[in-house]
Amino acid sequence: MQIVQDKISVDELKQMSKKMFGNLVKAVVDIDKEIMAIDAELHADQENFLLESGSLQKNLWGINLYPDLIGDENWIEFDSMINLRPSSGNLSRGINDKIIQDKIKTIVNKLVK
Repeated sequence: MQIVQDKISVDELKQMSKKMFGNLVKAVVDIDKEIMAIDAELHADQENFLLESGSLQKNLWGINLYPDLIGDENWIEFDSMINLRPSSGNLSRGINDKIIQDKIKTIVNKLVK
């Protein structure tokens, strides 16, 4: 597991996807610090890793990246159990708030080169 603060290449993501799930890489994005944790089997493990590194729960969102689809709008999937937050109004595994989705897209596209 690692935190991406600077940049990660598409090739690195492709290698991770092959050893994990074949076509996707799970990630948790901190929308405040504009970083993401990657390369773990569970979003919950990445979430914990970021929390231990000083991130706040309210800023963490789970996504899946499909490196073979980069450039396609579907290369980022907003789906994770950690996104279920009834007290914050997010009642699904997806991310219902378009502003948060857009922020995540911006952060991921900045980090992945």
